[in-house]
Amino acid sequence: MSPDSVTLAPPRSADELNRAIRALWSHPAVPLTDGQREEYARLCAELAAVQQRGVAAA
Repeated sequence: MSPDSVTLAPPRSADELNRAIRALWSHPAVPLTDGQREEYARLCAELAAVQQRGVAAA
């Protein structure tokens, strides 16, 4: 598959990312699984990138 044929999803907003981060925890006393911690790290990195773009645009 060529790079031209890959459809990229539009970047998610900070609100969407925050909701996804909060949704990882079913209860504050319940620890995250390894997979959830990996997803949390990905979401935090994506959120940081969104926030950085917002600062650059301001």
